[in-house]
Amino acid sequence: MKNKIIKYYLNNHEHRVTFCYDKEAPDITKDLTRLQSDKRMLLVIDDSINKDVIKNFFKDLALSDFEVHVLKVKGSKKNKNQTLLFQIIDKLIKYKLTKRSLILSCGGGVVGDVCALASSLYLRGMLYYHIPTTMTAVVDSCIGGKTGINYKNIINSIGNYYHPQNVFISKNILNLIPKREFLAGFAEIIKSGFLDNKKILKILSNNKKKILSRNFKILSQIIYLTLKTKIKFFKNDIYEKNKRLNLNFGHTFAHSIEMSLQSKSSDVIRHGEAVGIGMLCEIYYSEGKNKKFTMLKNLLKKYGLPINLKKYLVIKNLNKMKNSIYKNIFLDKKRLNNFPRIIKIQKIGRPKVIEMRNNERIFETIEKVILSL
Repeated sequence: MKNKIIKYYLNNHEHRVTFCYDKEAPDITKDLTRLQSDKRMLLVIDDSINKDVIKNFFKDLALSDFEVHVLKVKGSKKNKNQTLLFQIIDKLIKYKLTKRSLILSCGGGVVGDVCALASSLYLRGMLYYHIPTTMTAVVDSCIGGKTGINYKNIINSIGNYYHPQNVFISKNILNLIPKREFLAGFAEIIKSGFLDNKKILKILSNNKKKILSRNFKILSQIIYLTLKTKIKFFKNDIYEKNKRLNLNFGHTFAHSIEMSLQSKSSDVIRHGEAVGIGMLCEIYYSEGKNKKFTMLKNLLKKYGLPINLKKYLVIKNLNKMKNSIYKNIFLDKKRLNNFPRIIKIQKIGRPKVIEMRNNERIFETIEKVILSL
């Protein structure tokens, strides 16, 4: 089967997303032959990836004419920090890699974000490829150029924009993603449907069985449409000054939820799960429980995603949790003045950035949606 490829251009430079229907490495090694590089690479790989995938990947990549150095890391949320960043940079220095050397990252959002940041900082920029291995990374964070680490308990408080030259979407890796990680990515797919593309919502509504069985024909279609939607929003607004802000639908509340739960356990909630709840919050804040709220709630439930925090933990002190979420909302990076910003879905396909000026409504949203009181 001929591979799908998405091409897009930023500052006259071509960037690609390649869908790999069989083994990943042959597609990568073929692409490496046209890359203007010094034939040297640091492969940064999440140690949690299926061992057979890693073994086969190393074997196939060894057939390339690249000098390959390997760094295995743990891609958990708690490791998205300066320690991991400098661990990568230290390896680049140790192996004396150059601006024309390549970082190839293989992992989820944490590995991708930190490797991209390291790629942008080392010698003020080097070559960068990425293979996403979680569904959220596949449909969202693998493109767009956002890099970052968490610092002082603030998500992505240090970062910049640096785009991978090529991203490889692997059928084999999609088949091996654990069920919870797989489903968590569907919040970002649903998000794209509400922001711009009703076709995505239609496919999700009508093809649950095929999607959950990981039929690559249908999966690659919704991944393709989701990534094309994201490109549409960021292509002419790389630095998030205008249209790209709409891609943050659900994220103001999602990040506040994640920060509030960080001290409890890194495994309490996945990013995509938090985004699903966050989208419900943003619709509730702006319009209450209307048809869009109900439609979103039903889609989240259809794909096994949470609609509140009750599923994950027993909160002994609800007021403490409520106040923590409220406080963290005001740490949101998108806030320009005194008011955090969210996305209002005026109708499906017509998002609008608004400020949250009603504190009572924020508390009500936390209580009624997140805590489901």
